[in-house]
Amino acid sequence: GHGHTFPGASVPFGMVQLSPDTRLDGWDGCSGYHADDTRVFGFSHTHLSGTGVSDYGDVLFLPARGTPNAHLSYGREHGDGNGARFAKSSERAEPGYYAVTLDDPRTRVELTATARTGWHRYTFPAVDSAFVLVDLRSRDEVIASSLRVVDDHTIEGERRSRAWARDQRVFFVARFSQPFQSLLLVDGKAAPGLRQAEGRDLQAALYFDARRGMRVTAKVGISAVDVAGARAALDAEAKGWDFDRVRAEARATWRRALSRIEVSGGTSSQDTIFYTALYHTMLQPNLYTDVDGRYRGRDGEVHSARGWTQYTVFSLWDTFRAAHPLYTILEPERTRDFVETFLAQAREGGKLPVWELAGNETDCMIGYHAVSVIADAWAKGIRGFDPAAAFSAMRASADADARGLADFRVRGYVPGERESEGVSKTLEYAYDDWCIARMADVLGETTLRDAYLRRAQGWRHLLDPETGFMRPRIGGRFKTPFDATEVDFHFTEANSWQYSFFVPQDVAGHIEALGGRAAYAAKLDALFGASSRTTGREQADITGLIGQYAHGNEPSHHIAYLYDYVGQPWKTQAMVRRILDSLYTTGHDGLAGNEDCGQMSAWYVMSALGLYAVTPGQDHYAIGSPLFPRATIHLPNGRTFTIRARGNGRGRPYIQSASLDGTPLTRATIAHGDLIKGGTLTFVMGATPETTWAARPGDEPPSRMDGPRVLAAPALTGGAARFRGTQTVRLTSAEPTARIAWSLRDGETTLASGTGPEVTMDRTATLHWHAEAPGLLPSPEEQVTFRRIADARRMTSLTTPHRAYTGGGEDALLDGER
Repeated sequence: GHGHTFPGASVPFGMVQLSPDTRLDGWDGCSGYHADDTRVFGFSHTHLSGTGVSDYGDVLFLPARGTPNAHLSYGREHGDGNGARFAKSSERAEPGYYAVTLDDPRTRVELTATARTGWHRYTFPAVDSAFVLVDLRSRDEVIASSLRVVDDHTIEGERRSRAWARDQRVFFVARFSQPFQSLLLVDGKAAPGLRQAEGRDLQAALYFDARRGMRVTAKVGISAVDVAGARAALDAEAKGWDFDRVRAEARATWRRALSRIEVSGGTSSQDTIFYTALYHTMLQPNLYTDVDGRYRGRDGEVHSARGWTQYTVFSLWDTFRAAHPLYTILEPERTRDFVETFLAQAREGGKLPVWELAGNETDCMIGYHAVSVIADAWAKGIRGFDPAAAFSAMRASADADARGLADFRVRGYVPGERESEGVSKTLEYAYDDWCIARMADVLGETTLRDAYLRRAQGWRHLLDPETGFMRPRIGGRFKTPFDATEVDFHFTEANSWQYSFFVPQDVAGHIEALGGRAAYAAKLDALFGASSRTTGREQADITGLIGQYAHGNEPSHHIAYLYDYVGQPWKTQAMVRRILDSLYTTGHDGLAGNEDCGQMSAWYVMSALGLYAVTPGQDHYAIGSPLFPRATIHLPNGRTFTIRARGNGRGRPYIQSASLDGTPLTRATIAHGDLIKGGTLTFVMGATPETTWAARPGDEPPSRMDGPRVLAAPALTGGAARFRGTQTVRLTSAEPTARIAWSLRDGETTLASGTGPEVTMDRTATLHWHAEAPGLLPSPEEQVTFRRIADARRMTSLTTPHRAYTGGGEDALLDGER
């Protein structure tokens, strides 16, 4: 609920995030900070906002008194070791500034930042022994590090570490306003007189004469390239010693950034939540180029960005949904830089980013959603990158053989027995392939477009026509028994309820497959009205539940808007307003789940404006329920777009009518082009649903895939993957006109073939099948091997295997499978 955020100093999209480290590891230490803590281990220069894995926390500074060894024994878990105590009441955080008073000695710590430099100001009381500990060993595993005392005002060094990012490099140069006496510590032992050291366990204690009290300012430049890059950052961005000037400039930078959207007429809490959310969306992605344009690439080498700015920290499984669509409105030039960054990473690392961190591909999460960001940028008129190069890189990601993609290309879905999270991967790969088809169409690549459009229908193979849920397919069968509330390894941080509505590329086709608008609306009603209890394994990310809708995690984020697509937009309006009002607060636990690098907050920003991109890659937004009576977007092109909601307020979420620049708007959608050309979108709001507005067929946002439909792969029923004697299995298709062809093979030898639904077998063999139907594309070919077990062999299990181990069963030791 606390979002895994940090309160430290940064500027919009800056390289430096200078913030307190109160936790060094663990789920609640992902950002380095937890609101419950009253002890700090130091203040480091890099932090992640809202992730579910720990990293960063590089180059930690801690002002202290006494001897350094008293501060070097802290452990990796919260509660171990020392650090400095502080009172929560002494903390202050605002955009670009953080301050806290440490208890012993009563030292005031103030932090601010520029894009590439962090500024510290320490006000020491009169003490006999004051020093600043510079610690290169804290937090993650150190691969190598170095420290050098340049003079009595300057130190420099490098920290190379391994955690989520497998090889992260941070170079730094730190200059101090007062002279110091230095003491380097190697492996925890003082090394008097040593001015340079290399190793994996390095600190420096920098002593200051604070017997009459002292104020010390430190400015620290960082770089991923080399010490020269860090020094250049200081020379370019950190002239002089005026901390208050830098703080004021950071504040002014944030004021300009946050003023791109002006809201009015809401409550004080709504204002706070909105601008906090907008602030969170601007903490990342992070600048990754030095002042001379150099950066460290995915290949570990140094490159130069010529004509663009390189960025890092791309949590794309999260941010493609709302954060990047928001950037297309507020940051089109930066969006173009993001795309150029992707293409550079593809050149240097062989593929587009999945979850990139500090020039490393973490391969965390699923999909290849960089293609969504690229397609969305192009659809919204953002240019300046090579579409052919982008298309080539998109194809390279989609045509790889990792993470179940080989099966997806052949079978149309990811089989549950061959790959974990197969349902989620199938659905997200299908959406990503639709994005690639969009770019293929731009380039006139019609054959490739059609091929990717076919792959984009992979969701059809997992849709169970009887239950209407997306279900795992294991060995050609729908998983049985099946519980839509079960959280298991077939889904990514979710269950079937939460993923069964992820067909953003073809909402219209999904509606038809579920039986039409009324049936689809009833399915949505059932989702939001269900019990919030989940079964299966525990999943910390499934939070913020309304029924089985989980707002605390990303797969659910578009679902409230789907009522727009079935002629019941008033239900979207009510649910969106409910989420805005109940699942975001001003407290420390004011988020329903991880912030996830801006996504949780971007949902709020977009939804508070009354807009949401259900289908990134299209140039339209679905309309929800605007939160504020007035919101004005100051567009980068110099124009303004104003959203007015007359009669708005608490308990009045329902749109009664709408107009765009005075022309009645009767559809629950608005085009990106209409937004960026400027104008006024006016809503009249009310306390009761207006069930005629945007309710007719054709009033819904666009989301339909044109072209022939793929026939879903027939499913197996009856029999078992391992059998004794003889067995018969059945092939079933939801399409009444389908003709199912099958063959039973032993290696290259065909034992039997036919076109009927029943297949009888009496030996180990592989069943191949596919289906055809008039007017439809044939289903992909399926194959499953059935193993006959000798009748004389028996096994007795003395304990019952846990049901998570689906490869077991009574014959687990006899079936010939590894």
